[in-house]
Amino acid sequence: MAAQRDDEAGWSAEAARRVWGGAVPLQVHLHDADVTTLPPPPPFLTLGPRIGYLPLLVPIIKAHFSSTLPPGIDTVWFEYKGLPLKWYIPIGVLYDILCADPERPWNLTVHFRGYPSEILTPCDGEDSVKWSYMNSLKEAAFIITGNSKNVMNMSQADQGALWQSVMKGNLDGYMNISTRLKLGPFEEDCLVRTSSVEGQQGSDEPESPGSGKPFILWLGRVPVRLYVRSVQEDLYDLEDALPVGDWESISYINRPFEVRREEGRSYITLEHALKTLLPEFFSSKASRIPDDSETAPQAPDSAPNDDSDVTPRSCEKLESSASSSPQEANVANKDKIVKLVRVQGIEVDMDIPFLWVANNLKNPECYLHICVYVGTRKREPKDGR
Repeated sequence: MAAQRDDEAGWSAEAARRVWGGAVPLQVHLHDADVTTLPPPPPFLTLGPRIGYLPLLVPIIKAHFSSTLPPGIDTVWFEYKGLPLKWYIPIGVLYDILCADPERPWNLTVHFRGYPSEILTPCDGEDSVKWSYMNSLKEAAFIITGNSKNVMNMSQADQGALWQSVMKGNLDGYMNISTRLKLGPFEEDCLVRTSSVEGQQGSDEPESPGSGKPFILWLGRVPVRLYVRSVQEDLYDLEDALPVGDWESISYINRPFEVRREEGRSYITLEHALKTLLPEFFSSKASRIPDDSETAPQAPDSAPNDDSDVTPRSCEKLESSASSSPQEANVANKDKIVKLVRVQGIEVDMDIPFLWVANNLKNPECYLHICVYVGTRKREPKDGR
């Protein structure tokens, strides 16, 4: 048993190293409107850390193009095939959801003028990215523990060191600080005691084995961000998928996964987790856990007063699918089919243990980012119209 645990620890450490060392090769072109010299400058080649953010690359990109930039105040933003890129989404996630067929290098265009404020939220460089990262970390802590005091109570020095470790891809430095936050790992063989569990169980205590009802033990919540992209259902090869024209065609969903142990289930698979997280793309029968709504503790609608500065991205997430009834889910299921699931650039086997994925493929803000490609069938018009 000890040897097995040592092996598992070794695999987890190797997975973390690969996640933190992962990078997307980028070829960055300067937009024609920003070119003031002839001939135009050559594109800039660099590696974008998968766990990093595009604005953090601006200093080295600007240095490359500085001799040809027009005068004025820089308002830097990036686009891919005409789509302005959301700066707070990690580079690896942007690549996974926008490049159906991996493009190497990934050809991006950088602009230094004309910021599309009607599409993108303002970004003031590193400070904005740091704020977004810390805010996401607070949200994740709230989901996992029921509050975000562990993050809120960090010293300024620790916050600065944590952020520097993320910027520089320093896994060891990150682990030295993040382990004190006690935001993982998730386990299936022990109950995760958090303030939200202890304060909400009572009459909702799960039934014990032999009581006549399925035994479901609530173990905790995993922060998950889902990016759902629709493609043509009859698409034979994803390389033929049409480019994303606007962000309305991608559903960006914050939806925590509630970890429960069910009698007769050895472990939770990624497929089971996705059926629970995205029931609208699966049959309601396959995705429903018996007595789910009756036994699962519910997260509060908002953070406690002491965490009032935790601001969920309610303005960005598209939660219309969350309110779907079972009947609506069945209708949606007939018109949609999951074609591809990516996590950290990996087309993941649906039978893999979900908690292994959550523990080992999460991003530094403790969210698991999952990209899902869904084939959508064109609905036939009624009465021939």
